Amino acid sequence: MLFITPAFAQAPGGDPLSSLLVPLALMLPIFYFLVIRPQQQRAKSHKEMVEKVRRGDTVVLGNGFIGKVIKVKEGENEIEVELNEQMRIRVTRGSVADVRGKGEPVKESV
Repeated sequence: MLFITPAFAQAPGGDPLSSLLVPLALMLPIFYFLVIRPQQQRAKSHKEMVEKVRRGDTVVLGNGFIGKVIKVKEGENEIEVELNEQMRIRVTRGSVADVRGKGEPVKESV
């Protein structure tokens, strides 16, 4: 008496194209929703934030500097940031990593 039925192997010569396309077709939407779409949303929100930078805002630059926006010219890609009372720099809008808003004090370094 046999308790285990014999297993039959799949016949060789199946369509290799369909065996590759099905997993690929399942991975593409997952990749889109987990990687591409969130990155696009982050880029869009950063662009909106940078466009709304106004005089008096406290900003954090990409290199870690924190300063106060002194001059913003509409239509130009540069803004002027005051790091302390003696140092003002011009930076591109793209180098702004975060806008902390008006009224947040810029801490003086010792």
